[in-house]
Amino acid sequence: MSYDIEIGRSKRARRTYSLDEIALVPSRRTRDPQDVSTDWQIDAFRFSIPFLGAPMDSVTSPATAIALGRAGGLGVLDLEGLWTRYEDPQPVLDEIAGLSVDDAPATTRRMQELYEAPVRPELITARLAQIRDAGVIVAGSLTPQRTAEHYRAVLDAGVDVFVIRGTTVSAEHVSRTQEPLDLKKFIYDLDVPVIVGGAAGYTPALHLMRTGAAGVLVGFGGGASLRTQTTLGIHAAMASAISDVAAARRDYLDESGGRYVHVIADGGVGVSGDIVKALAMGADAVMLGTALARAEESPGQGWHWGAEAHHGDLPRGLRTRVGTVGPLQEVLHGPSRHVDGTSNLVGALRRSMATTGYLELKEFQRAEVVIRG
Repeated sequence: MSYDIEIGRSKRARRTYSLDEIALVPSRRTRDPQDVSTDWQIDAFRFSIPFLGAPMDSVTSPATAIALGRAGGLGVLDLEGLWTRYEDPQPVLDEIAGLSVDDAPATTRRMQELYEAPVRPELITARLAQIRDAGVIVAGSLTPQRTAEHYRAVLDAGVDVFVIRGTTVSAEHVSRTQEPLDLKKFIYDLDVPVIVGGAAGYTPALHLMRTGAAGVLVGFGGGASLRTQTTLGIHAAMASAISDVAAARRDYLDESGGRYVHVIADGGVGVSGDIVKALAMGADAVMLGTALARAEESPGQGWHWGAEAHHGDLPRGLRTRVGTVGPLQEVLHGPSRHVDGTSNLVGALRRSMATTGYLELKEFQRAEVVIRG
């Protein structure tokens, strides 16, 4: 049951909650953290940690996708990013890292110029082949606007998991100027699992599930660097959004006769406590941007940005300084030297699951939560 709140005499709104506004409650039974399983499986692919590296140039390069894969997660490469625009993107990354911190408009304009280089299909093939040759699961991401143009190169390169990711993705996009992507036809014609999003509510998520997607991204992504609320007035409170989409997953499971669609929290999960609460609210896995951008190996060199930061017409993101906390192994598995939830993310998840008495991630979705006063 939800209660609307009056905003003046002509508008009513539903109260929603961010991850900061909730907390988990320990149960009567506790567990040994070493007994806890953080395994996650989507389609035929099994992972030892429920973490996806966000398809953002400051987070995931071919090298970090390989490293995350070897650490038990899934790195998702942005196939419209610098690695598919430049033969050697390192000088471009170095330039972005050195841009002025005092002149935001000039920084944004320079990033727009750097991202004007065309996406090259042969580089899509080469980057995905590099990841595949390392023996890890291969995942790449396109926006809905570029999917029809480049998906054949992605499939020919042998991608295992295909991600269609945008700020907001709907199953019913309407356009008078261009032919919209028919997600239902497109996904059903593919032989690989597709993760699609973001969605931030029950109805849009349910429609995405009906397209045949294997997973739905919840949220708008890029929490630390996104300014969608400031620019467009649009925002999703993640605790409520995850709960709403988890309800859509439950109802679609009944509607489809048993087809399970994974819910993946994308955005607003920058520290271990956020990750824990997102999973407890019903997410099956989390897509990490800021949390992984802090690793020493990350290509952003302590800076974090998404595609919104260099949008050609309406940029609504920032290049944000997140710093570094240590190597990727320490960020994921520790041992930690920090008390702010920025390292040993897996250890924190294990301990939280153990403290609340759960052995499996699916069970952990039943954890009791409270609203913080």
